[in-house]
This record gives sequence, structure tokens and C-alpha cells, in this order.
Amino acid sequence: MSAINILGIDPGLRTTGFGVISKQGNKLSYIASGTISTLSEPDLPARLKLILASVSEIIATYQPDCAAIEKVFVNVNPQSTLLLGQARGAAICALVSADLSVAEYTALQVKQAVVGHGKAKKEQVQSMVQRLLSLSGMPGTDAADALGVAICHAHSMDSLALLQNVQSGLTNLTNQGLRMKRGRLVG
Repeated sequence: MSAINILGIDPGLRTTGFGVISKQGNKLSYIASGTISTLSEPDLPARLKLILASVSEIIATYQPDCAAIEKVFVNVNPQSTLLLGQARGAAICALVSADLSVAEYTALQVKQAVVGHGKAKKEQVQSMVQRLLSLSGMPGTDAADALGVAICHAHSMDSLALLQNVQSGLTNLTNQGLRMKRGRLVG
């Protein structure tokens, strides 16, 4: 079984986190992580351009096979939500421009996959990411969140493949004249 490299993105207008992991069977390995800071840019268009260019550079450097990104949550401040959505859009544009498949996960899904419950604090996510990837030090919050997104996708990939196999099997049965009725196959 060959390794699959996964790029995780934690979008943010000021700081976007990224994390790259490798999945081979059930084993996860750390490849790289970091942040993209846009604070040096004077306005929104320049920040979005920097996010797009930086994510494209990360893709060129680490050659991931697929990507996952955190979904935007609706904030109390609609303006903040809109700005975060634009940063997320810039990152997604870089991902799809590189022909990567992009999975999307909520913060709740990521926390459940990494820590085991959706109300985990940032420090708990950092600590579990460090443990799961056998890191010598604790990653920064944005990088840990991005690695968490990648870990969440790594765990979800097996379930998604299983569901596709089940659906494919049901399609084959339907093609043979069988159908489901009250949870049973009937001819």
C-alpha cells in the first residue's frame, strides 16, 4: 500500500495554518507544517493574493495527493465571517487549481477526530496532534489546527472508501434486478 500525502488548511485572513502528513495504512507521519502570515500586506486583495500564492507554493513543494480545509463557522460578527470566507476561498482556489480533491470539515468534526470530543480546547488539539504525529515539540495553534484537519481527513478516508464500496455493491445488486425493501434485498 503506497503512502498518501494529505495537505490540511486552517484558513484565516491574518494567519492561515497548513500541515502536511502522510498516511500509509493506519500509520500517520508528519511531513511539514507552518503558517502563512498576511499581516505585512496593506489591504484585502493583497492578503488574498498572498494566501493563494503561498498555498500554491506549499503544494509545489510537498506534492500532496489530496487536501482538506476547515469549514467557516458563522460568527457573531458577519463581517468577520465574510472576510474569513474570502481567505478560505483563496486557499481553495489554489487547491483546485492544482487539481487536488478538497474535503471540508467543521471544527467540531476535526476536534472529534483528533481529541475525541467536539468541545476540545486549542491546547488539547495541540497536545493530541503532537502525540498522534510523534512530534518532538508542540506545534503552534494554527499549524496544529491544520494538522488536525489533515488527520481528520486521514481518518475519514477509510470510511468514505467503505461507503463508496457499499454504494457500488448496491448499484451492482440493483443492476441484477434486486432492490432494497424494509432493509432487505428482494428480487
